[in-house]
Amino acid sequence: MKLISYLNSKNQEEAGLWLDGRVASFGCTMADFLKDFEKNCARFSKTKLSTEEKIRLLAPIPHPSSCRDAYAFRQHVEAARKSRSMEMIPQFDQYPIFYYTNHNAIVGPGDVVVEKDHLNDLDFELEVAIVIGKQGKNIESKNADAYIAGFTIMNDFSARQLQREEMLLSLGPAKGKDFATAIGPWLVTPDELEPYKIKTAFGLKYDLEMKTFHNGKQVSLGNAKEMTWTFAEIIERVSYGSEIFPGDVIGSGTVGTGCYMELNGTAAMKAKQEGKPFTPTWLKNGDSIEMEITGLGKLSNKIVWSRSEHSILAKKKNNQG
Repeated sequence: MKLISYLNSKNQEEAGLWLDGRVASFGCTMADFLKDFEKNCARFSKTKLSTEEKIRLLAPIPHPSSCRDAYAFRQHVEAARKSRSMEMIPQFDQYPIFYYTNHNAIVGPGDVVVEKDHLNDLDFELEVAIVIGKQGKNIESKNADAYIAGFTIMNDFSARQLQREEMLLSLGPAKGKDFATAIGPWLVTPDELEPYKIKTAFGLKYDLEMKTFHNGKQVSLGNAKEMTWTFAEIIERVSYGSEIFPGDVIGSGTVGTGCYMELNGTAAMKAKQEGKPFTPTWLKNGDSIEMEITGLGKLSNKIVWSRSEHSILAKKKNNQG
């Protein structure tokens, strides 16, 4: 099933089933639907649903209970570190890591409104995300795939200049990440990805091609099967000593070639070797960014500057007096 959240003709938030361009309403929000996910899926699959025509698509989980982002693709980590003249960190292969991002800044398809400082080296990040479908704690990887309600595309927007500035203090990312994370266009239940499933000793992987298009030009190409850590292993780490809940969103981390930080770094090294000039590419006001993943659809966004001139970059605290 493809599950969506949307605003109906009365401007009310609802969850529903996406059926070849038509929407069958569940008559509740996605948060309510996920509270008893397995039971609701079974119930609504046998019920005739009323269809909606005039809708505005939202993020499939508009109000996640939390949003974590992992670091599961070795190619991305290795390439990004190499471009900064850093060796690959051995701890990457010891355990999956993640950070919390702002679950109140989730957006769906459409405009992504940003501030002036966000446009200083604004980046995309191409990821797969899962949504948790039932509560649990201390979940072993062998059981963890059963906790996944579905999969969606994630674009973890990153303001790189803000991120570089704040992480000099060895804390974060915070302001470089907390303004927008796009997910969508829908939540795809695991049964729909059965043809792409790859069994491993530590949970499932999926053979899903991943692409990004910037203003219509393809700039990224990767595959979800390249994850070093499975989502099952990530759930095991996330749930150790901590409850996970229906509606929690967990990103995979950036696929190899899945952001300009990595692409610019690789291109800059090549240009230097060839003795050529190099100008990095970043997202600008008015740009479109579209992500496409096999089985998960397309997530399309447009960058829109709020026109605010307020800036927080490199502000100095006045300790005089």
